[in-house]
Amino acid sequence: MRRSVEINEYVVLVYRMAVMMLLYTVVRVGFYFFNSGFFPNVSFDGFLTIMKGGMMFDISALLYLNMLYLFLYLLPFRFKFRTWYQGMLRYLFYGVNALGLAANVSDIIYYRFTLKRTTFSVFDIFANEENMGSLWLQFLVDYWYALVFWLVLVGLMVVLYGRLKPKPWALAPWWYGLSGLSFLVLFGGLTVVGMRGGYRHSTRPINMSNAARFVDSPEEMALVLNTPFSLLRTIGKKSFEPLHYYDPEEVAAVYSPEVFPPDSLELKPINVVVIILESFNREHSGYLNPHLDNGNYKGYTPFLDSLMRESLTFSQGFANGRKSIDAMPSILASLPALVQPYVVSEYASNKINGLAGLLGQEGYHTSFFHGAPNGSMGFDAIANLLGFKEYYGKTEFGNDAEFDGMWGIWDEPFFEFFGEKLRAFPEPFASAIFSVSSHHPFRVPEKYEGVFPKGTLPLHQCVGYTDLALRKFFDLVKEEPWYERTIFVLTADHSVPAHFAEYKTNVNGFAVPIVLHAPGLGLQGLNHDLAQQTDILPTVLSLLDYPHPYVAFGKNLMEGTQNGERFVLNFVNETFQFLMNEWALYFDGKQVVAFYDRLADPLLTRNLKNERPLPVEEVAFMKAVIQQYNNRMIEDRLTVVR
Repeated sequence: MRRSVEINEYVVLVYRMAVMMLLYTVVRVGFYFFNSGFFPNVSFDGFLTIMKGGMMFDISALLYLNMLYLFLYLLPFRFKFRTWYQGMLRYLFYGVNALGLAANVSDIIYYRFTLKRTTFSVFDIFANEENMGSLWLQFLVDYWYALVFWLVLVGLMVVLYGRLKPKPWALAPWWYGLSGLSFLVLFGGLTVVGMRGGYRHSTRPINMSNAARFVDSPEEMALVLNTPFSLLRTIGKKSFEPLHYYDPEEVAAVYSPEVFPPDSLELKPINVVVIILESFNREHSGYLNPHLDNGNYKGYTPFLDSLMRESLTFSQGFANGRKSIDAMPSILASLPALVQPYVVSEYASNKINGLAGLLGQEGYHTSFFHGAPNGSMGFDAIANLLGFKEYYGKTEFGNDAEFDGMWGIWDEPFFEFFGEKLRAFPEPFASAIFSVSSHHPFRVPEKYEGVFPKGTLPLHQCVGYTDLALRKFFDLVKEEPWYERTIFVLTADHSVPAHFAEYKTNVNGFAVPIVLHAPGLGLQGLNHDLAQQTDILPTVLSLLDYPHPYVAFGKNLMEGTQNGERFVLNFVNETFQFLMNEWALYFDGKQVVAFYDRLADPLLTRNLKNERPLPVEEVAFMKAVIQQYNNRMIEDRLTVVR
């Protein structure tokens, strides 16, 4: 064998990680060619984009797998160059990375059976198999070429690992220790960045749904992902398990999310604009809370309040989740965030009927706007999953002078940008915007310091600023000829900590405004029935006379309560929270653990579980909704075949 070349220890470390990146890339190419029949629409340019995106997930997976190796390698002590220590590092590296390669190669075969990357739930799936040993042996016999491929990869890893040998800097011991400590801190910081998938303050740790940024269809996400990442990111995640509260035939009779519009309908080409306001609690509105503060409460949203008076507004509107990533599927695909949000679950590649995807098939121009740095919160990936064809973020805005230094472009200039783009889009269009400025650290542009009421919470002045941005947006577009033939939907992504006691309950911890402003349709009035984010998609499609079947875990708000019970479903503290009629039910998946009369007892102070019988019809309906959602998610039945 050729002798190893001695070189600086940090160069050697980068080299060894680069070797693993190369091997993961080889596996991804092999994965594609072995399963190419499942990805018929991947173009050459698309494949290059997939390979580029895959590098981000490979870096993250390799850093997770090699955390211990990296730490032991970077210790700032010279004894680590002794033969025994280097041997220990070598076998640690071989062991963890051979397992990572094995997981990746196994999915080259296993993918065709599941049509998704393997997640940690695979251990639950096979937990009760008593013949796993023989199954694995048969797997290796039947797919011997996968075993050979893995052995070749491991062989390459071993050979390439030893080609370079680390040597320390020729420094005095204390200088070496100081410099080594500095590099340990530096590499530690870079490792965190690599694991998270970015360095920005607003970057969430990447999850499986982020793969959608690099693909044109959900199934291609499997090419971007790698199996070690998918396994690691789903450890400890509460997986969906099949539920059997009802027989399959019975559950549909109690509740079905499938909607079948009359065949005679003809689509009205009305524009749709969805405005998602960051952290707008329903408490912020004076119009929706005339009873607060002894009738003296003015709120912090004067423009939104004035718009509500000219719109169909729901005084009992609720979000389906508590995080920003919960909101987009709830609002734009009628998928609530239960147990696990759809976008971070192992089912993120399931087919769904997003509003943009459905209307895009009918000839609508579709676009999504979010003023944060592109990739922030994974919104660009989620927007792609929902069917939006164009994405406009901080990059497309193109003026970093308007960057707030933390989250994104200030709402006022970005809403103006949004309005100008809408004026140029062909009709009909379906567009959505997600605001950013009403967020920690609760600042407003310098020129607006002292302009908006400070209120009782730091967020309140930011809410006032975003309300101003909203007013200027409507001033810009209301003179457009298409204004009268547009449905504007306004809501919030989630609620936030509140000031008044009634908004600090579990129920009102999800309270948000839900507003339908459609000047040409004459929608007006204050509706006091329950409404939730998942009601938005079926309501908008109803107003458009959308003629095709779809799945929605919400109700058409135009029907009132006589044609279907209104309900609200969300998940809090590992428990389902279900609102229907006057009741607030708390269900742990097996039993109702509490229930309240939310109308007579709005502060939820009196648990009625031991005082009166359970509301039978509401409990039955709740179980049917949960079973439908849970089992359809598992079985990839979130759409209706057209």
